[in-house]
Amino acid sequence: MSDIMRPMSFAQLLDWMMTEHKKYGTVFGTRHAYHADEKYARTIFGRTLETPIGPAAGPHTQLTQNIVAAYYTGSRFFELKTVQIMDGAELSACVNKPCIKADDECYNCEWSTELYVPQAMGEYIKAWFLCKIAAKEFGLGSMDGFQFNISVGYDLAGIQSEKIDNFLNTMKRAQDSEIFKSCRAYLLEHADLFEHVTKEDIESISGDICNSVTISTLHGCPPQEIERIAMYLITEKGFHTFIKCNPTLLGYEFARKTMDDMGYDYVAFGDFHFKDDLQWEDAVPMLDRLMKVCQERELEFGVKITNTFPVDVKQNELPSEEMYMSGKSLYPLSISLAAKLAKEFDGKLRISYSGGADFHNIKGIVDAGIWPVTVATTLLKPGGYDRTAQMASLLEKENDVFTGVSAEKTAQLAADAKVSPYHVKAVKPLPSRKMKKQVPLLDCFTAPCKEGCPIHQDIPAYLQLVKAGKYEEALKAITEKNPLPFITGTICAHPCMGKCTRNFYEDSVHIREMKKIAAENGYDALTGKITAPAVTRPGKAAVIGGGPAGMAAAYFLRRAGMDVTLFEKRGALGGVVRHVIPGFRIPENAIDKDAALLEKLGVNIYLNSEITDISMLKNAGYTAVILAVGASEPGRLKLEKGDPVNALEFLADFKEKDGNLDIGRNVVVIGGGNTAMDTARAAKRTKGVEHVYLVYRRTKRYMPADEEELEMAVEDGVEFMELLAPVKAENGRLLCKVMKLGDHDASGRRGVVETEEEKEIPADTVIAAVGEKVPTGFYEANGIHVNDRGRALVNEETCETNLAGVYVVGDGLGGPATVVEGIRDGRRAAEAVIGESLAEEIVSQTDEETVYNRRGNLADAREDREESGRCLGCEGICENCVEVCPNRANIAIRVPGIEKHQIIHVDYMCNECGNCKSFCPYDSAPYLDKFTLFADEKDMEDSKNQGFAVLDREAVKCKVRFFGDTYVWTKGEETRIPDGLQKLMEAVCRDYGYLLRD
Repeated sequence: MSDIMRPMSFAQLLDWMMTEHKKYGTVFGTRHAYHADEKYARTIFGRTLETPIGPAAGPHTQLTQNIVAAYYTGSRFFELKTVQIMDGAELSACVNKPCIKADDECYNCEWSTELYVPQAMGEYIKAWFLCKIAAKEFGLGSMDGFQFNISVGYDLAGIQSEKIDNFLNTMKRAQDSEIFKSCRAYLLEHADLFEHVTKEDIESISGDICNSVTISTLHGCPPQEIERIAMYLITEKGFHTFIKCNPTLLGYEFARKTMDDMGYDYVAFGDFHFKDDLQWEDAVPMLDRLMKVCQERELEFGVKITNTFPVDVKQNELPSEEMYMSGKSLYPLSISLAAKLAKEFDGKLRISYSGGADFHNIKGIVDAGIWPVTVATTLLKPGGYDRTAQMASLLEKENDVFTGVSAEKTAQLAADAKVSPYHVKAVKPLPSRKMKKQVPLLDCFTAPCKEGCPIHQDIPAYLQLVKAGKYEEALKAITEKNPLPFITGTICAHPCMGKCTRNFYEDSVHIREMKKIAAENGYDALTGKITAPAVTRPGKAAVIGGGPAGMAAAYFLRRAGMDVTLFEKRGALGGVVRHVIPGFRIPENAIDKDAALLEKLGVNIYLNSEITDISMLKNAGYTAVILAVGASEPGRLKLEKGDPVNALEFLADFKEKDGNLDIGRNVVVIGGGNTAMDTARAAKRTKGVEHVYLVYRRTKRYMPADEEELEMAVEDGVEFMELLAPVKAENGRLLCKVMKLGDHDASGRRGVVETEEEKEIPADTVIAAVGEKVPTGFYEANGIHVNDRGRALVNEETCETNLAGVYVVGDGLGGPATVVEGIRDGRRAAEAVIGESLAEEIVSQTDEETVYNRRGNLADAREDREESGRCLGCEGICENCVEVCPNRANIAIRVPGIEKHQIIHVDYMCNECGNCKSFCPYDSAPYLDKFTLFADEKDMEDSKNQGFAVLDREAVKCKVRFFGDTYVWTKGEETRIPDGLQKLMEAVCRDYGYLLRD
């Protein structure tokens, strides 16, 4: 594979656009057509603009198909990718790949077109024609309702070079260029392809493509050079002109403080760019002079915010030393600069905006008088170009004429940005949304939520049932694999939600909440139909321990028809959930309802029954014994002085006495996990307590607790004391060593370093939440082998110990874990006892229209959202790699004989930007790992990808690389190639001929 893109011919592009739309109702893979209404049109540069939005100069305006896809979905202002004197292979050699990382805030290390300038010009002119044709043929709006804006850089000498000068002249008046004439001639020769476009329409297409320019300069460009470039383009070339301005105009201190306050303290940048770039005191008079020059020539002038914000590569984000930040983290800086300029120029300076604009803020930006708005980062996320249609609809406004930028509204946008949940960085780093699996060549659609769940809960299926109001059926689907719907619906750590693709839109589908809704609304109907199954299995099983893992094991064994007895040493089932987790986290009746499911199934339950001798059970005829005894040995923290209270002992005491404890006014909790959060929150509710301090040797960002738990502790008033290591407790004080974060290591994680400084914290009681230990003594006393950490040695697949028929599950196996991990262990052991799978897979039914209508549409968290309706249907349609590819190089195709869409990668359209890797739910990069279509045999030889090059389309003859072997295959021949891949290649030849190069 090469990272050099190969532009398609105009004929191929037209064939692709027309054929795809006729067959599938889509254009270059986009589905949400935006139909402009002339009553919402605006005017800029003396021309009509149907929507004030479009793609920024970047990956979405580099190739013809990119521009047309953007137009189809609602873009009308196109800032074409920057051209400069360095281009093609010379430029490509300077751009490290991959060059885009957009999974949260965005980073990139590419800057201008990777094509040769004449090629880029050709792409823009081809796109000009195709957008005109699409407007009329597909009823998208006026053929003159959009504008192209050229972006040039980076110095005057380069801009005045013959290459760039020819580009400028041709883009301004292209009528006499060969590419313009050839496109026009081809359309006239093939006018019979169209239903609505006439020859007169084609002949009316103007060659006056661009009358505006955006100037891009490199960091450190002197103000005199910037002004010379602008004056040249205004006075010599006659362009309406925007000058790109950088957030460096805000000053280093402002930028650093803003980033730190918003949680981006890990984003590293020095002050040298702020010193070298254009300074405020130079910018203001320069902009004032240029405004006057343009006014004299009846040209429009403004600034483009923002250009780039360079930051250091510290966590291996991209293979470069420096990269450009954009998206959610750039927005507060960009809009702050807009506010500063609006105030300085009393709203008279026009502002073209980029820098983190998206669904959540774009209406406010435009309402403040700031437009056109160009976007990039939001289009690089799942939904891709289709996100534009929703944004364009938000901006529909009749008779909107530019009268200036509102300094007040812009200042409010800047203030709001600094506290917006869509722009403030999450307290904790995002969990990896990758599955530890390689993407398959076929059938790669998958539900990441289901894969991320330890019990592989059939989440899409029950969300679909909840959406339909079928609560009993939803709960039945849940309890197929999960016997504790109320417990997990209330306190599950929900790893599923961390994997949800919706996180790349706004936030996860609230899966846990939907489970609880299903449980609450479907419980009575479902339990009314549950009866105890007959005993049909040989032997009988004993389960020791009535926590989640033990309850799960008993449930699955009994449902499978085995005689099961559960022994619990306390007076009620539930384990830590009932006896330790505070009541403000989960009510008793929720646990009771889950326990009742076991009773309905006929599990024999003996409470207040502690079992210490396994052999006694074996002698009593129990053929299988499952130990779910928990991590019952308290963990201890040793200090130089003082003996902290154990967290679980405190929580149990707190729950038993309903918070009526005497622990003083000031309480310190040591730890950073979920138990520490529960402990701190319980301490806040304890009688007489005024302050609860949570001490941890690192920062919140590095605490193991879930972000949700952290946020609840903050809301409850827990005072976080970060970067402190406890030393000793005496005289009502806890002495701590002050720590500091060190440099990033190779993994991108920051170390922690001890300082000489010390700090004392008031501490009437110190509670340590440092983890519990498994009951090693119990295991050894019963002949169970343990490892050097005291944990039972078991078969990982079955949980069976060295004693035949004896199993260990739950917290007692590997230490404190989540409820759902306990359920996983319980079922795993039950299946080992029974010898077969004890739960069926329940697959959701994919309604393509419903799923595609949801994709690309964001929701506001402040709206009254119907959560289950936000599911993106990934189980049946996972096309993230298709949606996020700016170049359309990943394509979903329909293969006859295969139910689901398949993904192919098209080599010649890919520049290895790497964006698809960020969003593929597998631990893979689709541009490297999906079955690849090559333009020819030479391209195939230059690549290691598995894939094919079509040698004879009619005969379906292909050169194929599969599992390292390369050979020629013709349809009908005997081959090792799987039937699915054969059908895929045939489908490309028969139905997707427009992908095959001439």
